[in-house]
Amino acid sequence: MLSKIYSAAIFGLEAILIEVEVDVANGLHSFNIVGLPDISIKEAKQRVSAAIKNTGAKSPLRANKKITINLAPADIKKYGSYYDLAIALGYLLASEQMLPFSSEKKIFVGELTLGGLVRPVHGILAIAMWAEKNGYEYIFVPLQNAAEAAMATKNLKVMGIKNLRELISFLENKINLSPYKVSEDFSYSEQNEKQGSADSMSAGSYNFNKGLDFSQIKGQGRAKRALVIAASGNHNILMVGPPGSGKTLLAKAFLSILPAMNKEQCFEVTKIHSISGLLPASQPLIKQCPFRTPHHTASTAALIGGGTWPKPGEITLAHQGVLFLDELPEFKRDALESLRQPLEEGKICISRTQGRITFPAKFILIAAMNPCPCGYLGDPKKECACSPGDIIRYRKKISGPLLDRIDIIIEVPRLSFQEISNRTSVETSEAIKKEVVFARQIQKQRFIKKNKKYPPIFTNGEMDMEDINQFCQIEKQAENLLKKAMDRYSLSPRSYHRVLKISRTIADLENEETINYNHVAEALQYKTEFSWNEH
Repeated sequence: MLSKIYSAAIFGLEAILIEVEVDVANGLHSFNIVGLPDISIKEAKQRVSAAIKNTGAKSPLRANKKITINLAPADIKKYGSYYDLAIALGYLLASEQMLPFSSEKKIFVGELTLGGLVRPVHGILAIAMWAEKNGYEYIFVPLQNAAEAAMATKNLKVMGIKNLRELISFLENKINLSPYKVSEDFSYSEQNEKQGSADSMSAGSYNFNKGLDFSQIKGQGRAKRALVIAASGNHNILMVGPPGSGKTLLAKAFLSILPAMNKEQCFEVTKIHSISGLLPASQPLIKQCPFRTPHHTASTAALIGGGTWPKPGEITLAHQGVLFLDELPEFKRDALESLRQPLEEGKICISRTQGRITFPAKFILIAAMNPCPCGYLGDPKKECACSPGDIIRYRKKISGPLLDRIDIIIEVPRLSFQEISNRTSVETSEAIKKEVVFARQIQKQRFIKKNKKYPPIFTNGEMDMEDINQFCQIEKQAENLLKKAMDRYSLSPRSYHRVLKISRTIADLENEETINYNHVAEALQYKTEFSWNEH
């Protein structure tokens, strides 16, 4: 007898429909799974057989039948344990060990234990969103994944399942189960967008900078100003300074001045982290901007994504948030060079023999480094011990094209005793964030009214050439200053346009419609103040 059950698979960041066909026929005993399965799917034979036996039905391994399971479409490689539940139900239907039920408009996803319990899997949110979009009525998922699946669905009924026996009883109309209702504590509300990102962070890796406020960082007024501009316009920034000057603290505090994500961004970020297996069980919806800090030993694949089954890398995990690269020159050069495309386009394309996958990668890059290997080049208190050759080799690890894609380069000098011991209260992150939100609202309204692009852009850092020509209206005096700077510092066309973007953000912070001389003068400081080739 033949049966068909519907499941789903994850390919990149999207879900695709998988038809699980089970045929039970007379003949010598065999149990085969076809359709390009990986090892974890082939091992499902043992998991499913033990789960069926411990549920009280006859195990397929003991049946004198020829059992064939096809995962269609057959030309797409499948991986993971998503199909255990569908395989078990398909076999029970095909072997006539349970009452028939309509499998149309139903999706079954979940891993089975040997005892018949249903274990959670990764990427449920993406599958639930796909099922909702394609008109399915029910999705049966592990109970631990039910809150995640119900988060982004309105018409789709999410059924959280504890074990195989419970699912069989429900499908045979022997028991009643209610669709899962998400708690208000986890659901998204417009209030989330009004609250700041400095509120309590998520569990696990998202608790990186809980409680860190700009008011706790002494001095470094210029660096703080640069970070405010970076947050307001979504600009990349590099901080250069000696050890202990506060570069890492400034980067950690940066998240506290970022505006909260909107609803679409929350679901997008949650989907990425769910597929990567990084979604905390206690928080099915990520409401705060991600903050990723990979170690400098990270490989290129770990940074941009990849692998035999391409998975998101750190730049995609930082999507809609911050990627902090501390000790920038210590990263492998090829890993740093791989950042060129995502910094320019906001996405990364990974090609494999199985196909081509595009991962989103719109993030703010915050990088920190010492001016030389010992860290004390130009320090007024401590002499540098590096030779000119050491300094050149150290700085050559960061190429010119990569530097060209960084909007702001700022020096973070050593603090004096007076600055460290100063107890005068300084501006808090909450107050600074109001300025950032104000500037972001100006940008959002500007782009919504005059720009009909898809996907839409919301910040100055996302502008392309057409947007710059349309929105960066500059006074004549400011234009002359920019022309002189281009000639004196040999700025590239890319740097020229990035200076205009920064100037536009500075003008927005001051609520000015036209870019004037002061805006350009400040923006130029962030591209020309630090001489990369000095000494």
